[in-house]
Amino acid sequence: MAVWSGPACAGFLALAVGCVLVLQPELPGSALRALWGPVPWAPSPWGTSAEGRLAAAWEALIVRPARPWNRVAVGVNACVDVVLSGVKLLQALGLSPGNGEDHSVLHSREDLKEAFIHFMVKGAAAERFFSDEEAFHNISQIASALPGAQHYVGGNAALIGQKLAANSDLKVLLCGPVGPKLHQLLDDNIVVPPESMQEVDEFHLILEYQAGEQWGQLTAPNANRFIFSHDLSNGAMNMLEVFVSSLEEFQPDLVVLSGLHMMEGQSKEIQKKRLLEAVISISDIPTDIPVHLELASMTDRELMSSIMHQVFPLVNSLGLNEQELLFLSQSASGPHSSLLGWSGVPDVGIVSDILFWILKEHGRSKERASDLTRIHFHTLAYHILATVDGHWGNQLASVAAGARVAGTQACASETIDTGRVSLKAPLEFLTSHSEAGSRVSVNPNEPVVQWHREGISFHFTPVLVCKDPIRTVGLGDAISAEGLFYSEVYPH
Repeated sequence: MAVWSGPACAGFLALAVGCVLVLQPELPGSALRALWGPVPWAPSPWGTSAEGRLAAAWEALIVRPARPWNRVAVGVNACVDVVLSGVKLLQALGLSPGNGEDHSVLHSREDLKEAFIHFMVKGAAAERFFSDEEAFHNISQIASALPGAQHYVGGNAALIGQKLAANSDLKVLLCGPVGPKLHQLLDDNIVVPPESMQEVDEFHLILEYQAGEQWGQLTAPNANRFIFSHDLSNGAMNMLEVFVSSLEEFQPDLVVLSGLHMMEGQSKEIQKKRLLEAVISISDIPTDIPVHLELASMTDRELMSSIMHQVFPLVNSLGLNEQELLFLSQSASGPHSSLLGWSGVPDVGIVSDILFWILKEHGRSKERASDLTRIHFHTLAYHILATVDGHWGNQLASVAAGARVAGTQACASETIDTGRVSLKAPLEFLTSHSEAGSRVSVNPNEPVVQWHREGISFHFTPVLVCKDPIRTVGLGDAISAEGLFYSEVYPH
């Protein structure tokens, strides 16, 4: 029996459709589209690898919500990121490799070196406050002048605003300490209130390292970055009241808030006072406007616990990564809080248990007057969107879009380049360890899997991890922004 080639088949199909048109000219368009749809043997632009099949499946799932946002207000941390090689900066500062040690606050170049090494050998992201203003100013001048150092929009709020502003039909308000350099870097689609402008920029130094990068005897297991700053404007959340007062005129459909973690550099007394003021300000946001809170790296358990008890009930949505999730559980004696850190890819069942606990203990229920109904969790290999049933729509698109942008932004490509990404997520896992979880298998052709637990839905999708990332900073913010862009809140 002769085997027909693809082109021969396509030619025959064209002839057949032509005959149908001659014989049945009134045939409806839908029938013709079905006949002349994608040929099953036509090569996919993404190829037939697991990565290619997954990327193609995402494209079919990622659709805009029925009721998209029109105006989004974002605040309140903003700065200029100076991105450069961590090892090169430490060498330029005359430092030699040695032992790593974590410091919750950096007081000297030696503290900086030890903290950088501590996280580099783990391949983990971290952010720290540098207490000495003069020493920080000196280090930042050296960093800015190094060959290869680049200046970017920085701060979670500004990065989320920048990502959202890439959608031309969306109006974005950004409120934060915006200096001249940052203003120049921002998208034209972003509105900055005049009260938010300041004469001097806040600089954050982003020390990157690559997978397998070595310094003396030290080797990084994967690419990541260490961030430090001496940032007083963001640390005191100076722009919070300006932000909330500007909402009345701007009339947003969605508010995105970040920067609470920056208060770690303050004294306990100032922290408590400022957090109370933040709670009052957030309470002033009209209840019909959903609020998303973006978390970031923290070391102060007392502050984290206070944020959880005082701020979580006032927001509708959270964005966080694996470090922040575990730290949350440790700070409030939640499930798996005895776990000291993650080993490799975070266990899905453990992550799922902690997400369930946050929404059960601090989320909306019949017994509790909380607004929290959504958490977007992201780690390098996969994402989970956990939502209280009945409040959010378009979750498949939302979690898939968040995962897709992780692969495109890290590789600095417009679309997923299947030759430059790999599938590192577990394709079989238990959905819980604190109760009898079900065993779930992931099929690249249907990459979003769902499960339910006591009125909470979980949507899981793998990430196509960039093998040779161009830039890791701001990835979590891009993920949260994209996930929110495709989300839809149900009116209540």
